Amino acid sequence: MALLNQEQIKEIIPHRDPFLLIDEITELEPGVRVVGKKTLKPDEFWFQGHFPQEPVQPGVLTVEMLAQAGAVCVLSMPQNKGRVAYFAGIDKAKFRRKILPGETITLEVEMIKMRNSVGVGKGVASVNGEKAVSAEFTFALGAPAENAGK
Repeated sequence: MALLNQEQIKEIIPHRDPFLLIDEITELEPGVRVVGKKTLKPDEFWFQGHFPQEPVQPGVLTVEMLAQAGAVCVLSMPQNKGRVAYFAGIDKAKFRRKILPGETITLEVEMIKMRNSVGVGKGVASVNGEKAVSAEFTFALGAPAENAGK
């Protein structure tokens, strides 16, 4: 059951179609932990060109999905409302299994370090309880939108 749907996610992170890559948030402890889901429809735009004879989920997009879930976790904190989380690094990325059209990816992210406006999250993407992708990512928080460019 969704805690946050896509419309509610859009109130927290700035991503929009076609690059909002999470469908729902099912668990959320702001600034600590988040669980999200993405069901891959067979007509996702990337399947047209990513091995059309045998479509598979691009690993880099799965890492982006984890990062977006992590952004929901951090940006749902009241003091971070209106800010943007930018990638600052990706470490320890491992790709363990193919993810296929029609499968639902569970995205679990835990924040492991936060200092000022820089933090580190650890994420695992799984399908039916089987680990598919894991990575640690560093992010930097930008100024709230109303202060951008000042």
